[in-house]
Amino acid sequence: MVVRGWRWVVVALGLAVLVALPALVEALPADDEDVSPADLRAQVLASDDVAFSGYAISSGGLTLPVSDALTGVADLLSDQTALRAWYRGSDDWRVDVVTPTGETGTHRDASGTWTWDYADQRASRGDDPPLALPTAPDLLPSALGRRLLSEAGDDELSRIAPARVAGVDAVGLRYTPADPAASVSAVDVWVDPSTGLPVRVVVRSAGTATPALDTRFLDLDLSAPAATTTAFDPPPGADVTAERDLTDVDLGRQERADLPATLADLGRRSFDGVPDQIGAYGSGITVLAVSALPGRAAGSLRDQLERTPGAVVDDLGVRIAAGPLSLMVAGTSTRDGGSGTYLLAGTVTLDALATAARQIQEAAR
Repeated sequence: MVVRGWRWVVVALGLAVLVALPALVEALPADDEDVSPADLRAQVLASDDVAFSGYAISSGGLTLPVSDALTGVADLLSDQTALRAWYRGSDDWRVDVVTPTGETGTHRDASGTWTWDYADQRASRGDDPPLALPTAPDLLPSALGRRLLSEAGDDELSRIAPARVAGVDAVGLRYTPADPAASVSAVDVWVDPSTGLPVRVVVRSAGTATPALDTRFLDLDLSAPAATTTAFDPPPGADVTAERDLTDVDLGRQERADLPATLADLGRRSFDGVPDQIGAYGSGITVLAVSALPGRAAGSLRDQLERTPGAVVDDLGVRIAAGPLSLMVAGTSTRDGGSGTYLLAGTVTLDALATAARQIQEAAR
């Protein structure tokens, strides 16, 4: 019994060292490089053909009151996600989510993705919808860094101190959104200067020291993985289904939303394939989405938001903030005496949501 007990002490100490090691390594000083913020952003955006394999951890600090259809998204943004990645190119990669009970792998090819649940032996096929729910591969530092910096203006960028990440002396870049409606205070990206590959991304919101999202590589190999590692074919006997995208989420029958061209000083944008019922506003990381809601879905979501600590309830509707993400259910009255309900969601402040809801009400009269 004494020997067995000692063995577990050794295992516990070993696990403690493994957990602490990334922090200890990152505490070592990192070399910086003389590169302008704009040039560093350009290197990041050009890094989608950089091959690598690695292990990453994403930690979310958000608590979202969502329906059962969006539980997976809430888990990604509120918990820790362990990711093992093999990347050969933008249309040839594999990302496994590693949990204590198993793994789920996403394999990308030229025409879409396969998601494979090892435990349930279930495969699902997705194409490439213009509007889709976030998934675990979107949280990789490489993918998230490119996406968040894709529309940042040169005047919104600055250099920050370097950091040691996954054995890389990574140079730092900060994106500070200039729009007054922005609820994200800063996005910090650390980049491998030799490839432009983002190796850590931290998203911050005003008024809290805890990051809304912190994703980083713990291990990184910049050699190309084998094609056999990223390829996937469903094994015989596997249960094969089609994946759902954002337009498949069951909110009931959506009414067409007649929305203004501008809300809260954010201009409306159009995207190929996005339904007319959804209005998209803003640019960069400051975005707002608006959709008309049917009565059944509106009532259920309104009840959820009202039960959320910190909810603001007034004559405009009910709105909440979860870190930099804001949600609102707002009601309107029409010229003919009718009424409607809208869902507003995005990375904007609660004041911006209230302004947008008021403008929607005015446009409906």
